[in-house]
Amino acid sequence: MKILITGANGFVGRNLRAHLRERSGLEVQTFCRGDSLQDLYAKVAQAEFVFHLAGVNRPQNEQEFTEGNLNLTQELCTAIRESGRPISVVYTSSIQAAHDNLYGNSKRGAEDALRTMAQVTGSKLYIYRLPNVFGKWCKPNYNSAVATFCHNIVHGLPIKINDPDAIINLVYIDDVISDFLEVMTQAPAAEEWREVAPVYRITVGELAEQLQRFRESRETLITEAVGTGLVRALYSTYISYFRPENFAYAVKKYEDPRGVFVEMLKTRDSGQFSFFTAGPGITRGGHYHHSKNEKFLVIKGAARFGFRHIDTGEFYECHTSAAEPQIVETVPGWSHDITNVGEDELIVMLWANEIFDRAHPDTVTHRV
Repeated sequence: MKILITGANGFVGRNLRAHLRERSGLEVQTFCRGDSLQDLYAKVAQAEFVFHLAGVNRPQNEQEFTEGNLNLTQELCTAIRESGRPISVVYTSSIQAAHDNLYGNSKRGAEDALRTMAQVTGSKLYIYRLPNVFGKWCKPNYNSAVATFCHNIVHGLPIKINDPDAIINLVYIDDVISDFLEVMTQAPAAEEWREVAPVYRITVGELAEQLQRFRESRETLITEAVGTGLVRALYSTYISYFRPENFAYAVKKYEDPRGVFVEMLKTRDSGQFSFFTAGPGITRGGHYHHSKNEKFLVIKGAARFGFRHIDTGEFYECHTSAAEPQIVETVPGWSHDITNVGEDELIVMLWANEIFDRAHPDTVTHRV
């Protein structure tokens, strides 16, 4: 399939091109700022599908709204008509098209031109009136609060909030691209407007607070719930503004004659992750918990885990090593320890179901 992307160097265009490169059987051409109208006509003549992403939303002068949104779209429509065949088009309009302002009028005019063209040529048309789109590679200090806040907070710069209670509607770039690709591959019936889901609603103040918590997590080690939904998308966007010098950060190392202990990650409701080491013959632990529970995984060396019931005195031990990975769990009411029974350093990953609280450690010394 031969595909043409207008505005291919923009935020949405760059993400779309990245996804299209992952697919075989596609030939992608681009039309970008600085290309001539002759280029546009020549590329449309070969295209089977057009992603019309080019547009102007922050002009130097108001006339650019008409030139970059309406006039260019009219030229695209003429090029499709002159091709003599139907060509499917995805057009990124804006929610502003529903409003009476210069930008909205230019986008609505472009929609009308595309509809007329589609009726004449039989082309399938998919119009997206997108709200605020956010994600990696969105330009900061331009027209996206998410991009600006992410960039500035990552780099320790101030952010400006006029109304913290103002609500913004957001769609994530990966969701936008996913819907684009569905349209391209499945060719559904054209609709009045194509909608991307989910649409996230958040206040400007809440957005800023969430991004600040991402920044603080490197100090507290407490991660946000970054696995699903808006927080997942925001965190992915936030870290995309890291420069290479931001990729790594130091954590504290607690060291004594037994070895080292390092905390890696903490969660608000699912515990924390860490690791520790022990030299040959060294035993660590020797305590029990009333409620706390842990999971251990030896990732280097060999270990003996010892357990003793604090009430009945029952004893149990098990051996595990990195050669045969096995999770060993601690159980409330059983004291436990771990001994390096190998000849090399022992390294063990540890998950505990709660963040360690020095005021209430739930850790009682008791020999195994």
